[in-house]
Amino acid sequence: MDAKQTRLGIILALAAYFIWGIAPAYFKLIYYVPADEILTHRVIWSFFFMLMILSFMGRMVSFWEECKHLWADKSRGALLALASFLITANWCIFIWAVTNRHVVDTSVGYYMNPLVSVLLGVVCFHERLSKMKWFSIAVAAAGIGAMTWELERLPLIAVGLASTFALYGAVKKKLNLDAFYSITLETFFVLPFALAYVFFLGNDGIGHFTVDDLRTAGFLIGAGAVTATPLVLFSIGANDLPLNVLGFCQYISPSITLLLGIFLFGEPFTRAQVSAFSFIWSALAVFTIADWRERKFLEKRGMSAL
Repeated sequence: MDAKQTRLGIILALAAYFIWGIAPAYFKLIYYVPADEILTHRVIWSFFFMLMILSFMGRMVSFWEECKHLWADKSRGALLALASFLITANWCIFIWAVTNRHVVDTSVGYYMNPLVSVLLGVVCFHERLSKMKWFSIAVAAAGIGAMTWELERLPLIAVGLASTFALYGAVKKKLNLDAFYSITLETFFVLPFALAYVFFLGNDGIGHFTVDDLRTAGFLIGAGAVTATPLVLFSIGANDLPLNVLGFCQYISPSITLLLGIFLFGEPFTRAQVSAFSFIWSALAVFTIADWRERKFLEKRGMSAL
């Protein structure tokens, strides 16, 4: 892989994580629209946006071929349906949190996500972890425990986001489907429900997607691009990057979200959240060091074998 490809991969990955990081600011612009209505439009317009992308890339024929294979393989079809449910649940939690002044909590969730994903790798794929990595997971769990103690309740937003996205990643790994096809079909699965709900809101006169408010309608349509664009950028960029670089980049978006929540949206940064972040950041530092040491060891073993 040449330096030019690597640079392009880094730029695209950074752009993807930056968009994911500032996404709360976009949805804050339509805070007055109920979360369930925003979710339905996010599903609808993401689907049509992805169809446009596939058409532009000249991949529609192969997309339909993949659809036929999935229809014939019921087990993979069931996995796709499960992935669709999990990502829809994740979007729902995220949108509700953003529009109800819980942006900082979403940041906690997405910081936790890599560690939950690693734990699922052990449970679902029998992956092995070093003692340091187990320790990092224990530290993160202690952080959630401390936050629960301080709040006197389970931090459902953070736990919900981390668990649904980690489970979504595990299902996608098992499914092994092209990222472009996957997001298109995941939104297609819930598209009928989303369309029915939007029509229901329109018939009752309580929907926000109207010609009388083109600004709001435009933002609701744009939710599709906000959802699909970073996915496209990441899918292209990730192919040209080593895993250790991607591992570092994934902390950019929750960091941006945290800063937005505190400094732009004026959300309180409570003692409970400080405790949770201290534990989780420590856990991520331990995990990153352990991962780096393991990769160096494997590289040396590979070189000595040569």
